[in-house]
Amino acid sequence: MEGELKNLMMVWSIAAATMCYCHRIGRLIPEGASRLIAIIPAILLLLLLPLRLISIHLGGPSSFFLGWLSTFKLFLFAFGKGPLSSNPPLSLRHFVSIACLPINFQQTTTPSKTQIPKSPFNYASSSMLLLFPLLIPLYDKKEHLHPKFILFLYGLHMYIGLEFIFSTISTTTRKLLGVHLEPQFDKPYLCTSLQDFWGKRWNIMVNRVLQPTVYDPIVTLASPLTGRRWAPLPAIVATFAVSGLMHELVFYYIKRETRTWEAWEPSWDATCFFLLHGLCVAAEVALKKSLKGKKWQFPRVVSGLLSLLFVLYTAILLFLPALVRCHVYEKSTRELTALTQFVKDVYSVSRLYRFANVTTNT
Repeated sequence: MEGELKNLMMVWSIAAATMCYCHRIGRLIPEGASRLIAIIPAILLLLLLPLRLISIHLGGPSSFFLGWLSTFKLFLFAFGKGPLSSNPPLSLRHFVSIACLPINFQQTTTPSKTQIPKSPFNYASSSMLLLFPLLIPLYDKKEHLHPKFILFLYGLHMYIGLEFIFSTISTTTRKLLGVHLEPQFDKPYLCTSLQDFWGKRWNIMVNRVLQPTVYDPIVTLASPLTGRRWAPLPAIVATFAVSGLMHELVFYYIKRETRTWEAWEPSWDATCFFLLHGLCVAAEVALKKSLKGKKWQFPRVVSGLLSLLFVLYTAILLFLPALVRCHVYEKSTRELTALTQFVKDVYSVSRLYRFANVTTNT
């Protein structure tokens, strides 16, 4: 673990220095192909950096942030788009923060209590503290539990972990930079449809990156062929397909056992999962367009419940088994067990130290 922490510091130091380089490039080279050529080495470096990390709790988020989000943000920045491009230009510390982390500044004019979202940090932290001690013993007894229930626990583990990581980063960044940030999740369990779940509630930062990178260009290309009304349909499917491919890349990073290149043998389960949802969301959008103006509407409570059940069922069928094949949860359990033991050891040493001091004083 000590070596992993050193590599973590090295990876993020290099990533921050790379973003400083890109910030300078943005000042010197105008947007377009010339800036893209200057930024390509930075993008390639960001794709290589996660290879130095092999733990789930350190390497997983780093591969997602640097290998996916940061590379897409820099690609958009090369053409004057995305969260890194603004007028006036971002300061260096704001540029590096947005480029490296899954955050985006919230556009507000006058801060007020209604505009400042309540931090989910306390909720996420409490959930982690309450549920993780329960999950680890259950994993040890998974031979006696139904396989589908185990996959459900894995999904719960993943969701709470993402909430905790994003909330921690958001809260820390907000305190350090003094800015308002967009939320990463917006109560996905309250969705009213698949479109609402994926488009407005789940992993909002990914949506902010994929829309200008994939969705908008496909809409522009498809409009002459299908018309503006139906152009979003192929764009939706293409966006979900790219998301699936990037998930396969993240899975490649986290399944490695050594800090080197390994043969990439994707199962394509994640790609199938996102393609399926892309087709379903496209069908939903097409149905809404066809029924627009008509009085009939599906009850939101029913549609929301069906959407959540569909997401859960397909995740158990396709998405979570891909993580199981990467041995994500076994590695995660080992890391959490080691962390728990470390905390116990530190607590025991501190108690022994206090006892020794009391004995000496008496």
